[in-house]
Amino acid sequence: MIKRIFLSGWCLAACSFLLGVTLTGHAQTRVNVRHSVQELQAMQPGDFQSDMNSAQGELQLRKDALDDFRSTLAQITTDNLDDRNVTVFNSAVQFNLDKKRVRTKLKMVLRRLDRYEPGVQREILSAVYTRYAREMGPIVWHELPRLKTEREFAIASYALLQTPMSKSARNRIYAVMNKNFPDWANEPRLIELEHALHTDLHSELHRRPPLVDLLAAPIQAGYPVLFSFQRRNRDFIGLAMVRGADGRFVRNHDGSYFNIAQLARAGNNLPGTITNGNTPQGIYTVVGTGISTDVIWIGPTPYLNSLLPVESTLADFLHHDDSAGWTEENYATLLPASWQHYFPIWEAWRAGLAGRNEILAHGTTVNREYYHNESYYPGTPSAGCLVAMEYWSPVDGRLMHSDQLSLVKAFVSGGSDLGYMVVIDLDDLARPVVLSDVIDAVILAEAARK
Repeated sequence: MIKRIFLSGWCLAACSFLLGVTLTGHAQTRVNVRHSVQELQAMQPGDFQSDMNSAQGELQLRKDALDDFRSTLAQITTDNLDDRNVTVFNSAVQFNLDKKRVRTKLKMVLRRLDRYEPGVQREILSAVYTRYAREMGPIVWHELPRLKTEREFAIASYALLQTPMSKSARNRIYAVMNKNFPDWANEPRLIELEHALHTDLHSELHRRPPLVDLLAAPIQAGYPVLFSFQRRNRDFIGLAMVRGADGRFVRNHDGSYFNIAQLARAGNNLPGTITNGNTPQGIYTVVGTGISTDVIWIGPTPYLNSLLPVESTLADFLHHDDSAGWTEENYATLLPASWQHYFPIWEAWRAGLAGRNEILAHGTTVNREYYHNESYYPGTPSAGCLVAMEYWSPVDGRLMHSDQLSLVKAFVSGGSDLGYMVVIDLDDLARPVVLSDVIDAVILAEAARK
């Protein structure tokens, strides 16, 4: 039996997906266990258990989390804010904790933003973006010219874009960006920001190339591909399907198309080129699977180990020896001709250039009931990964059902755990993605590859 039991006594928030993010500002280093395709296919939900998902384990986690949160928040002043205790703000806005006190302290430190290191600025601005963009917009406008690092400037600008904005206000942000970063056209986060400032994103989606072209494209022939179909508004859950190495989409035992719900929304809901933001659109490589033994919010089931362009070497990305380095042309050749000039599908490329990493397709031990009133329920947000639903017994933490395990089995059903992953925003409809949104394109893509 494969059994991984995870314990923790230091989480800052009741929901454990922020473990490794709230305290350190980035994902924990993974300690992984990799299994063969045969071992993966033999795994069953009952093989897995998570103590944090038992009723007793969760009660203790919640108590410890709330005690730590309240203690940390009470001690924060403008003079002692650092990269450890500043994460309390994002914990607070995620879980609606102590709203009045959090708002007061966040305004206090936001007005002194220029005195802090970039990592601290990021946490403050991310919290503002997530919950207080309209209310604190005037302070952000005041601080914007003082921001001298690209990532923090981008987050502040995106916070301002959360509010209705005139063309002149957008041009004002652009003018400050030009002044602070004269070389912005070579910086991936600012390229993305400039596009958001000057593009009608709704109209752009309506100019999306034919989906069938992307679904039929070989990428690299002979490898499976996970397609994750999403809405531009990541508040709605997406849909994952797997195209096998033979070009046919994987079926269930009854002959129907395999598909599962999959959420690509980060807790902060920031754009994909920003650290811990939403899962970027584009092509990833999959270099196998892993089971995490130290990051409890991922859960003990296998994840797909996906890597962005640039994060991976070109040789690893293409799954064969290649001494060349990455170029835009390398990435373009993976796309069908009709998609090569579509700006959104290059987000993964820009995210890799911006230094994003460890964007996995994994399961979840997070209690979905914390998000019962959210439009993406029963999905649970992450630090920017793709998350499939899992259901754990509140009695003993035993895994009862796992979409994630089903996804991994579908991916390796052809005999290999190497392949690709493609994330696509279909449109901006205000509802979850369902099979009927893509099935016609899937059928046409299969026919085109015969």
